Amino acid sequence: MPVPEIQRAQVADLIAGGDAVVVEALPEEVYAQGHLPGAVNIRPRRVVELAKTLLPDLDRRVIVYCGSADCDASLRVAQRLTELGYRDVHRYTGGKQDWLDAGLPIETADHRSLDQCS
Repeated sequence: MPVPEIQRAQVADLIAGGDAVVVEALPEEVYAQGHLPGAVNIRPRRVVELAKTLLPDLDRRVIVYCGSADCDASLRVAQRLTELGYRDVHRYTGGKQDWLDAGLPIETADHRSLDQCS
């Protein structure tokens, strides 16, 4: 199932405007080391368990990302959210690595484990 992709500039604008929910699809310990501003953490295997609580509005724009373009966790989470009825789901394919490469802030300075994907 295709998921629309979204680029860094759009993600930054949506975060700044509070116009989307951002989801990091990496393991909890990687999320804790640093994530995009305001992001919530939902790993692929926990989508069904956490989506209703963390993403109560099926119509709200959701942006899912993971470590980099080499990681498919964001795709798996985005596809599962779409299957669950979320209507405005996008994938930030460049992920955390692209964000950091652009010099944009994360909520924690420790970002050592960007390549992990599960």
